[in-house]
Amino acid sequence: MSNLSTKSTGTSSSRARGRVFGVPKRCWCGEAVVALISKSDPNPYRRYYRCSFAATNKLRNDEHTFKWVDEALLNEVDALISRNAGLEQQLKELRTERLEFDTMVYEKMEKEVLEKVEDGLGEAKSWNKKMMSVILLVCMVMIGLSKVVG
Repeated sequence: MSNLSTKSTGTSSSRARGRVFGVPKRCWCGEAVVALISKSDPNPYRRYYRCSFAATNKLRNDEHTFKWVDEALLNEVDALISRNAGLEQQLKELRTERLEFDTMVYEKMEKEVLEKVEDGLGEAKSWNKKMMSVILLVCMVMIGLSKVVG
């Protein structure tokens, strides 16, 4: 870290007020958080987030926000993984609901189509019976007329 803090190898989780999940935006004191680069021997060139008030006033061992950038980004990745898992579960549930809905609609449409086909077949059978009766009647009349004429 830099000469701004003596805590160069610890994590931000040991700070009560400054504890933040992910990338900090503001310190608990209301000041903005700035990104800095460590100049300490244990963590040379390691990036970190620090309360701008604490950084400006070179406060040490304070409770203002301090967090290593790599830890903050790992927090963000973990949060995204968790959120992604939740979204995948929602998508799976929606697909299941959609499949059930599609099945229900298909079955209803199939039932309606079969009813219409059966109605059509019934009407066709009725029409065929009537036509057969008419043809039979015409044949009988023609046979009767052929006996009367001949």
